[in-house]
Amino acid sequence: MEVLIKLGGIYNIVLVIFHLLFWRIFDWKNDLRNLSFLNRAIMQVLNLSLSFVFIIFSYISLAHTNELLSTALGHSLLILMTLFWVARSIEQIVFFKLKHWGSVAFLAFFLVGAVLYAIPAIFYT
Repeated sequence: MEVLIKLGGIYNIVLVIFHLLFWRIFDWKNDLRNLSFLNRAIMQVLNLSLSFVFIIFSYISLAHTNELLSTALGHSLLILMTLFWVARSIEQIVFFKLKHWGSVAFLAFFLVGAVLYAIPAIFYT
C-alpha cells in the first residue's frame, strides 16, 4: 500500500510540472489575450493554485505515507484525494467529452490517480 501512495506522490509531481508548462504548451501568452482581464487572471490563478494543491498532495504522499495509512486523519485524506481524482474524471467527461483520443487518455490518467489513493483507502486496515 505504501508503494501506491508513493506512486501517487510522483503522479502529482508530474501534474505540477505539466500545469507549470501550460503557458508554453497552450501558448497562453497569446491565447489568453482573447479573454477579458478578469478571466485571464482567473485562469492563471486557478492553474497556479491547482499546482499548489498537487504539491501538497505530493508532499503528504511522500513524506507522510505511514500517517496516511495509520491515522484517521490520514485515511480521510486518502478518501479526499480519491474523491478529487474521481471528480476530475467526471469533469473530463462533462467538459471535454470523449470525442478525441486525448480526452479518453486524460480520463484514464485521472482514473489512475483515483485508484492510487482508493486502494489504500479501502483495503488497508
